[in-house]
Amino acid sequence: MTVRSSCQDVRLPEQAQERRVVEIVLRDPAALAQLRAARSLALPDWCLAAGFVRNRVWNALSGQEPHDRAADVDLLFFDAADPSKAREQAIERELAALAPGVDWEARNQARMHLHNGDPPYRDTAHAMTFWLETCTSVGLRLEDDGRISVIAPLGLDDLLAMIFRPSAAGQRRIEAYRGRLAAKTWKARWPKAIFIE
Repeated sequence: MTVRSSCQDVRLPEQAQERRVVEIVLRDPAALAQLRAARSLALPDWCLAAGFVRNRVWNALSGQEPHDRAADVDLLFFDAADPSKAREQAIERELAALAPGVDWEARNQARMHLHNGDPPYRDTAHAMTFWLETCTSVGLRLEDDGRISVIAPLGLDDLLAMIFRPSAAGQRRIEAYRGRLAAKTWKARWPKAIFIE
């Protein structure tokens, strides 16, 4: 199936796509503050991902305010040495102290394969390839030198074109993908987006 969108020219080179995403997200000062808070914990292989990126990009492409105050902020990291839920909860408490008023969700990708019934993940980017939709599988990391790294193992085309489609994992688990789409208000929030069911 060929899907076309007029929302964004996704034929941009990869580096230009990455710059575009970073520019959009950093229009919201809260995003940079959240990235700084996450970086201060010095977690291994971390990024802020999912709605942290997708919501801001789609809001900007739709002419809406960048920040989604009701959304949680997903912090991913990969630490095989301590895959406990207690560690995640401790990180969420630290983040809440650093950036109050944010609904933080920290998830160690070294243990999430157990929750999802997948083979063990190798790292954070590999874990994101098992997410159900392509446009959400994007994360940002603020490096020590101030650069922003983009983690997008499934690419940025669908994010920038506002296309919500199942990843390979989403195709294998199509009922879970459809259930997630049905449970959210995304179609009403972003009427320009293309939703593939």
